[in-house]
Amino acid sequence: MNEIQLKYGCNPNQKPSRIYMEDGSELPVSVLNGKPGYINFLDALNGWQLVKELKEATGLPAATSFKHVSPAGAAVGLPLSDKLAKIYWVDDLGELSPLACAYARARGADRMSSFGDFISLSDVCDADTARLIKREVSDGVIAPGYTDEALEILKQKKKGNYNVIQIDPSYQPAPLERKQVYGITFEQGRNELRVDEALLSNIVTENKDIPAEALIDMKIALITLKYTQSNSVCYVKDGQAIGIGAGQQSRIHCTRLAGSKADNWFLRQSPQVLSLQFADGLGRADRDNAIDVYMSDDYMDVLADGVWERTFKVKPPVFTREERKEWLDKLEDVTLGSDAFFPFFDNIDRARRSGVKYIVQPGGSVRDDAVINACNRYGMAMVFTGIRLFHH
Repeated sequence: MNEIQLKYGCNPNQKPSRIYMEDGSELPVSVLNGKPGYINFLDALNGWQLVKELKEATGLPAATSFKHVSPAGAAVGLPLSDKLAKIYWVDDLGELSPLACAYARARGADRMSSFGDFISLSDVCDADTARLIKREVSDGVIAPGYTDEALEILKQKKKGNYNVIQIDPSYQPAPLERKQVYGITFEQGRNELRVDEALLSNIVTENKDIPAEALIDMKIALITLKYTQSNSVCYVKDGQAIGIGAGQQSRIHCTRLAGSKADNWFLRQSPQVLSLQFADGLGRADRDNAIDVYMSDDYMDVLADGVWERTFKVKPPVFTREERKEWLDKLEDVTLGSDAFFPFFDNIDRARRSGVKYIVQPGGSVRDDAVINACNRYGMAMVFTGIRLFHH
């Protein structure tokens, strides 16, 4: 088919709504289950491009968790440590396939933002990944294929209405892309930038030691940013995005927002959080909410008498600001990517507080020297790509 009718557009009052091929050719996507909507397809098609490029750049299975046309998380399929499996609520599933590990990481980095996500997978969805998806609150998934077992598992989700989309992995869009705003057509060449070692070769700092693992993380950061609403920055560690700041008008606000998400990811691994004893029957989303509040300065919202009993079996001690700082001081070897240049060195100061050691950004600011000097002061290694990655 060359057209799929949608229930409505971005909002229920925006009708009619459809996706179609303007040249009359066949759509490269088919709906195997459910009835995806307008925003579902925006998330699916942006997310598919992200994971397809991650797989090409790293050789590893990739997954992303999209919300409102920006990724909440993205990752490649590296094995999960026992600690990560626990904080991602998958420690009861046993050893997972590489693709399932990729989605566990993509979903787990920022579980609050991933609630109700649309999932994109680089590889054929297997049963491990389907079982993981089935237990999460999610709107749908796109992948190049599904095993029979995986498809049957997914069809049981949301009372049989879970959105399952299959995309032709060989599909290549036209080199020019168009969209309309207020009845006016915009046209531009597609962003076909290849993120590879050559793009990461211009190291501008005194420290020029960037290990292979950090180069992979730089690729993940840049490809994630390529499909994140700008302005945006992305913190990455060990093959997964751990903090994404999207759509902020000020870059320092992006850096702070994403840095706070990276901090929360690491705080979840602290002994104080890992030792929390939740009340029987408390769902994963409620646990995520409780952890988020417990790690903040608003901890009394879950620790007050008459309140904590609804969440915990045993009242936990306060996780003090001093204890949080002491734990966060252990976070290190983080990579930070930016879709455009850093105009001030305050971004570097904030990044350092979240363990950043490697930075990749376009460069080109009149204050590049000040930014480079700040990196040198902290012993960071920074790459200039010379290429901006705005996405709107």
